[in-house]
Amino acid sequence: MLYDVIIIGKGPAGISAALYVKRADLNVLVIGKDGGALEKTKEIDNYYGFQNTISGKELLINGINQAKRLNIPIETDEVVNIKFDGIYYVETRNNTFEARALILATGTSRKKPLIKGVKEFEGRGISYCAICDAFFYRNKDVSILGSGDYALSEARTLLPIAKSVSILTNGEELVQNRGINEEDFSIEEKKIEEIIGTEAVNKVKFTDGTHIETQGVFIAIGVASSTDLAKKIGAVTKDNSIVVDENMATNVPGLYACGDCTGGLLQISKAVYEGAKAGLSAIKYLRKE
Repeated sequence: MLYDVIIIGKGPAGISAALYVKRADLNVLVIGKDGGALEKTKEIDNYYGFQNTISGKELLINGINQAKRLNIPIETDEVVNIKFDGIYYVETRNNTFEARALILATGTSRKKPLIKGVKEFEGRGISYCAICDAFFYRNKDVSILGSGDYALSEARTLLPIAKSVSILTNGEELVQNRGINEEDFSIEEKKIEEIIGTEAVNKVKFTDGTHIETQGVFIAIGVASSTDLAKKIGAVTKDNSIVVDENMATNVPGLYACGDCTGGLLQISKAVYEGAKAGLSAIKYLRKE
């Protein structure tokens, strides 16, 4: 099924965008794994219209229920990749969905691995996007740092290009039952002590004193953020945010972003506003198309 709009993210920005798209009588799908940072917020006192304190989880559930009341379908799934060839292809753990326009609203990544060498070697062997940088690692030994579906997706992207691919879980258990052929990848579950190199990365040292040689480490911890996904199809990013214009449009036709992933004030009020604007912009784009 070809949707008019797919929205990745079911927080305030994503749901706000979905409400406007649905009211324009367009076919919309929302995909989200969880409630992100909002779900973990215990008390909210600065959002308009709530006389009493509300928790982030309550606010999140209210928004999702509002969307469901309008018969907006919501898929609870993790997005691991997106592709674009005039149509957007959104790959999740379990399915692939297609749309004419796409809105990214999954928030922003707030953490990096606290491993010595990660920050020091960014751009010199440390990468955050396999499809962006795979070209530079042709016939080289590379590693993926992560243990979830996003890490496996990045590993599969590198497999046809690199000489070898190692998955480093840093002490975590690798996600199971994902059709991974262990003959294709080297899997290492030891805790990492340090990423080492001279001009660029050349090895990863573990806390037990052992090490592996590698010429690149791709960071894929947790789930893919909006910025991670945007990079895969050539959207411009800056300082861990997606670059948008006044209409929440990126440089890629039909691709919009809203909420925390665009930077600036990390507040619910901003997310709702930008979600509404992204939804209206997507409607205008599709009608003009």
